[in-house]
Amino acid sequence: QVQPVESGGGSVQAGGSLVLSCAASRDTSSNVCVGWFRQAPGKEREGVASVDSDGATEYADSVKGRFTISKPNAANIVTLQMNSLKSEDTAIYSCVVLDLRRGARSGGYCPPFEEAAEGDFDDFGDWGQGTQVTVSS
Repeated sequence: QVQPVESGGGSVQAGGSLVLSCAASRDTSSNVCVGWFRQAPGKEREGVASVDSDGATEYADSVKGRFTISKPNAANIVTLQMNSLKSEDTAIYSCVVLDLRRGARSGGYCPPFEEAAEGDFDDFGDWGQGTQVTVSS
């Protein structure tokens, strides 16, 4: 089990953009889901976006139309392009890499957010340390 490494966090004014990167330590060309989660102080963790090796994506309603997650590239890196940032996007952002052959609840696909299958990320995923994103209004 090797942790992925996040980068790209920082401070930006509302309306600005940031790009986060998640460098996985495993081959992401097949049977892998990469997810981005965030947690703000005093709030529950929230799934933000996920992508599988084939490029299928899911986004939280709160970021649809503003955030874009990339398909894993040959260097096993997934990016999260964040545009039109709002103060409520302020949080620690963490990426998680899940071998879909291990998770049993999602049927070989990225576990949907806010469903029981999301537990596969906790039970079988490799989590990064997180990166801080701060959006000032």
